Amino acid sequence: MKKHAKIKNSAMVNIAAVQTVDNQQFKTDLAAFVADGCRISAMFLLPGADQKVIYAAVSDDRDGSISLLATPCQKEFASLTPDMPQAHWFEREIHEIHGIEMPGHPWLKPIRFMPAADAKEEVLPGVTSYFEVSGEEIHEVAVGPVHAGIIEPGHFRFQCHGEKVLHLEIELGYQHRGIERAMLRGQPHQNRRLVEVIAGDSTIAHSIAYAMLIEALHGLKPDKSAELVRGVALELERMANHTGDLGALAGDVGFLPTSAYCGRIRGDILNTTAVLCGNRFGRGMVSPGGIGCSFDKTIADTVLERLVPIEADLRSAISLIWNTPSAVSRFEETGCVSRADATAIGLVGPAGRASGLPVDIRNSHPFGAYRKHKPEVPVGRNGDVFWRARIRWLELKDSLRLIREMLAEVGDVAVAPAFSLPAAPDSMAIALTEGWRGEVCHVAVTDKSGRLLNYKIVDPSFHNWYGLALSLRNQEISDFPLCNKSFNLSYCGHDL
Repeated sequence: MKKHAKIKNSAMVNIAAVQTVDNQQFKTDLAAFVADGCRISAMFLLPGADQKVIYAAVSDDRDGSISLLATPCQKEFASLTPDMPQAHWFEREIHEIHGIEMPGHPWLKPIRFMPAADAKEEVLPGVTSYFEVSGEEIHEVAVGPVHAGIIEPGHFRFQCHGEKVLHLEIELGYQHRGIERAMLRGQPHQNRRLVEVIAGDSTIAHSIAYAMLIEALHGLKPDKSAELVRGVALELERMANHTGDLGALAGDVGFLPTSAYCGRIRGDILNTTAVLCGNRFGRGMVSPGGIGCSFDKTIADTVLERLVPIEADLRSAISLIWNTPSAVSRFEETGCVSRADATAIGLVGPAGRASGLPVDIRNSHPFGAYRKHKPEVPVGRNGDVFWRARIRWLELKDSLRLIREMLAEVGDVAVAPAFSLPAAPDSMAIALTEGWRGEVCHVAVTDKSGRLLNYKIVDPSFHNWYGLALSLRNQEISDFPLCNKSFNLSYCGHDL
């Protein structure tokens, strides 16, 4: 294997230090990394004046390193997907945006349906081809993009034999807003607002990743207390969403006590985030160089005070699930994703941990407050709905511990000042955070004047949507709402 540039989380490297190798060497080296247990956190194509280059950022959870691989690309690039399924979605994205042919790829269908600059005709979601299964008594069920309830649009196409699902194809792209392209036109203070709406329920996770990139490129260093406040906000975001999911899972199996309580408790947690910054979803909370609002002991005491009834209510409401056999039995052995499949497709977050993958960026690639305050990482066994629910509950309780530990050390924090230092030229920076759904990855590349040349965003849903498809294999189609909620993936975070 060639020796490739290697950096740590929230660090940068001069782009010239990223060695470019030929396509075969790139494939060989990437395959070796993946076979050794590393994960593809990001893969994208960077067009240049002389040539196009494909970059891959590969995370090693054992030593906290990120290896950077590069290879030139012309009009055609032999697909990596048959040997490395983790590359599946990334290659479809590269094909869609840049028109690169990927011989050997099983299904080069658009993932966002955003027309390329030189596209001869527009391809629309819902007006395209789908996987088909043929045979006696095979039938097809199409669901969405408009769904019952207030949720985002996405299309699901089931190939079934009776009630049994043989294959689920997930078609997204209805929420595409062009955020990555817009990032190249904005200034840091404008881009901060864009980042906050990548996925509204993950505002803090994406905002911290963006702030870490800007800090690396501009030489900024937030103080310890500012990083602690960021950590508190991230854990509150995790708590609010895990609470909402547990309530929704209870509702999907008709267990109304937990469902009703968790909706209200989630609101209490969101209101606690508003104590920090005035916004329930944390908008304006994180700013490059620190935080976007002031923080003092009075706020810390208020948060701690609010956590007391929240914890009591959580224990009361969620323990009802585990003490009710009829609810637990609907969770168990439903929507299983094996550890082997989870590894092959690169599942992240609670979904990956439920399948036995002990990966949590807060531990493996620590950032900010997590360099000292380490989370406990619960791991499941068979990747079913039960473990995807159980992991959420265990993480909820640990978030309470982490918040209290962080608040015990935090001091007063002022609003981060505006900065004027130029960004490092001809550089690449990478930032990973652990959102409540899993790994969030942001990659920034600057040009010779320090302006953003490329900005790549990988929401955890990008890794996990295919995991939902696998969880439906050989399940009854009536289990789809429960499996879907056990992943609770973001449409807009994927579609960008």
